[in-house]
Amino acid sequence: MPIDRRRLLELTGMSALAALIGCAPEASEAAQTFPFKLTDAQWKARLTPAQYNVLRQEGTERPYSSPLNDEKRKGVFACAGCNQPLFLSTTKFESGTGWPSFYAPRPGAVATRADRSLMMTRTEVLCSRCGGHLGHVFDDGPPPTGKRYCMNGVAMTFRPA
Repeated sequence: MPIDRRRLLELTGMSALAALIGCAPEASEAAQTFPFKLTDAQWKARLTPAQYNVLRQEGTERPYSSPLNDEKRKGVFACAGCNQPLFLSTTKFESGTGWPSFYAPRPGAVATRADRSLMMTRTEVLCSRCGGHLGHVFDDGPPPTGKRYCMNGVAMTFRPA
């Protein structure tokens, strides 16, 4: 069936609208790959239901529900999916948001991508090793970076130093 100019313009406009409201991933996001891969069944066997919901389905835990929010010891916060070290305890701060917050990840530990859900654009934070959803990063953190990595505690584990 041939496409006339009017139909082509309609399709182009609908595609642009879908990209604008977040229904279509950007090309760079669609191509994002991670070195640690498991099947969905393997992830479900490896993770608790809450961890699976956050890490693999981009869920969010309830604020103030994670014990890691109150963790004050020296150590390392790691991905609950693949055990990659993500944040040092020295970068953790109290943000008052109800989620563990950090001003900087370990070098190369996280990846980011645009998150256009909830009718706004935020920056999603992922584990750079397994691609697990960790939370979001915002520009309202303390010095020296001014960043607030607002993480789901259920997506991480803590290893004391």
